Amino acid sequence: MSMFGDGLDQAVRKAFTRPVPKSAGAQMRYLVKQFKGTRAVAQMLRVSQRTVERYVKDQIKKPRPDLAARLEAEVGKRWQPRIRAKAREKAATTGGIVIDTRARLGYIAPIGSTDEDRIRHLTVALPPRHAARLFEAQDAGAGDRELKEIAAEALKETYFQDGGRRAGALEEIRFTDIEHLEFDL
Repeated sequence: MSMFGDGLDQAVRKAFTRPVPKSAGAQMRYLVKQFKGTRAVAQMLRVSQRTVERYVKDQIKKPRPDLAARLEAEVGKRWQPRIRAKAREKAATTGGIVIDTRARLGYIAPIGSTDEDRIRHLTVALPPRHAARLFEAQDAGAGDRELKEIAAEALKETYFQDGGRRAGALEEIRFTDIEHLEFDL
């Protein structure tokens, strides 16, 4: 499970104008329409072509849990691609992204400093350039570690250094023990 990648995807999903299909039959019909046939869908979901056809005709209503998860994930990846692209573009150029987290954050700092490493609950609006970096890294296949480093750097600049106004000798931000993480566009 990718906490940062899933969080970014969840933020983009909030921009959808129509709900994602809920039933297995509707999800399967959507995928068959996207792939223009049952064979490609069957290969992607690792089931037989006949099984896909039976879901399309609503002869099977309830998939196994593992198939239901794969089906939901594949539909979610492909649902409203233009809306998804527009939301990401807006966040990366004008809107920015909001990060809401409860985690151990801070710098290696003298004891008693306000920047000391401790559990904090932060809700910070990150400028568009940071949203762009996060989405570009995600598109390039960056893992959770890389996305976490980009988010930490953004928090360092935006929150701890107050957009550059407090550019002290703070070197490296610590962003660990994440209890909660949510992004919003």
